[in-house]
Amino acid sequence: MSPANTPVPVASKPPTTVRFRNWIGNNLLRIYAVLAFIYLLLPVMYTFVFSFNDSGKSNLTWVGFTWNNWANPCAAPDVCQSVINSISVGLVVTLAATLLGTLIAFALVRHRFRGRTTTNLLIFLPMATPEVVLGSSLLTLFLNILVPLGFWTVVIAHIMFCISFVVVTVKARLSSLDANIEQAAMDLYASEWQAFRRITLPLVAPGIAAAGLLAFSLSFDDFIITNFNSGQFTTFPKFIYVADKRGIPAQAYVIASAMFFIALAIVLIGQFAGRRRKEG
Repeated sequence: MSPANTPVPVASKPPTTVRFRNWIGNNLLRIYAVLAFIYLLLPVMYTFVFSFNDSGKSNLTWVGFTWNNWANPCAAPDVCQSVINSISVGLVVTLAATLLGTLIAFALVRHRFRGRTTTNLLIFLPMATPEVVLGSSLLTLFLNILVPLGFWTVVIAHIMFCISFVVVTVKARLSSLDANIEQAAMDLYASEWQAFRRITLPLVAPGIAAAGLLAFSLSFDDFIITNFNSGQFTTFPKFIYVADKRGIPAQAYVIASAMFFIALAIVLIGQFAGRRRKEG
């Protein structure tokens, strides 16, 4: 038989199980990412869907679709007042914790002083201590010094644990900056204040903004420490906890969904602005 007439062997396809195993191996990371996103977003989607539920006082089962909950989110008693309380606490806590935490971060990164190592250790204690311990300890303190529980006790408690997160965030930003930049500015006859205002502060501003947003979200979201030290003062998480016993109203789902989309919009705007700065 001539070489031209020699049949060419045809490669056989691998078995279906082998191909399936290869596909799983090549796409395992994508599969894990999709499952992780589903796991994270499923409660959010549940909250968003049930914000349209025509449920009345209880929102445990689906009854029917309605726009009324979004048209009047304050229809449920005390729900909007609890949101206002949480926002008020969050704004005061954000302002105080960001200011104090930023000053502490600058002191720890830019200065050497006795007790610096101990201060670094103490900063992490509120982050590492369980919230039950923090909440009960603060409650004992307030009761012993006869401070009435309410708005200001919640603010003091939130500032205490939010400062740690602000310090860590701003400190990470400061540590990545070259301190010689300020020295170069002062070599060009800039005063210390001018070097700080025109060089250091603009570079640290993204870290300070991130720390402020983190402090606000932690304050707005906190329940355990708030429940210990709030007395009759009701925040949004505390309202959800109390309402859960009789069925969370759909208006609370509306507010929770709105807060999620507002936070998502802030993140997307920040990412878009950062990309524009890099491209510019």
